[in-house]
Amino acid sequence: MTEEILLLIGERIRARRQEKNITLEQLANKAGVTKGLISQIENNRTVPSLPVLLSIVHSLDEDMRGFFEGLQAKMTDLKYYVIRKDELKEVNREPVKGFSYKRIFSRAVNSSAFDMELLEMKPGAARRQMVTTEAYELKYLVQGEIEYQVDKEKFTMKAGDSLAFDGRHPHRIKNIGKGIALLLVIYLF
Repeated sequence: MTEEILLLIGERIRARRQEKNITLEQLANKAGVTKGLISQIENNRTVPSLPVLLSIVHSLDEDMRGFFEGLQAKMTDLKYYVIRKDELKEVNREPVKGFSYKRIFSRAVNSSAFDMELLEMKPGAARRQMVTTEAYELKYLVQGEIEYQVDKEKFTMKAGDSLAFDGRHPHRIKNIGKGIALLLVIYLF
């Protein structure tokens, strides 16, 4: 199983769960895991173990073949990729009011994987709780002004500033500007 397929699994779980109108909590209870773990898997913040994945797929009343069907077809060996603005897909990464993620690109490269998204934050939008990911995170502020916190250190970023850190460190973000903040986010797995 390649890393790219692992990125697509979270999307597939969320899509199947939403198609069946199952809440995170209902799926977690049925699969015998926590609601937070389901959320982390759906948002590509963690990779499920095989037993957990099997339990989730079974809890969605899916057979393994049907669940994985078509995932391999989403991967190609093209030499280049052009992604048009109107092709960006909204990603429901986290339920934070004022946050809107759009996936730009997701791909496995030489046994590593990365996910590139554009986060649009309305004025005042903030992640209240600290979060962690299983990825190295790269951020580039395209527009606006934000406050970022990694562990206990807070700092302000303005358009053109970059940030890189190990996502296993607790972190959070807040738009402190008067307008929309636009942040390019790259997760390296």
